[in-house]
Amino acid sequence: MQLSKKLEGNKLTITVSGRVDTITAPEFEKYINENIESITELILDLKDMSYTSSAGLRVILKAQKLMSAQGSMTVINVQDDVMEIFDMTGFSDILTIE
Repeated sequence: MQLSKKLEGNKLTITVSGRVDTITAPEFEKYINENIESITELILDLKDMSYTSSAGLRVILKAQKLMSAQGSMTVINVQDDVMEIFDMTGFSDILTIE
């Protein structure tokens, strides 16, 4: 898994590449937590995310809860395989996906 960020004022875009699973999810969560302070708009760009396990889903859900308290979160460029996971778990109903 690789993570990168782009900050524009109070808008933060985090791009996730590769697999998010039980091994990489803690790093993903730490990365979000370290960069989210004073952010009012979080965008998770998943164009290069090939897989997420339940551990990755938990991190995304936690980020959604944090951002609902301080702004908004949008998930963009979701690949078909990951979108299928979102659909099966109901995440497509709770996340703003573009």
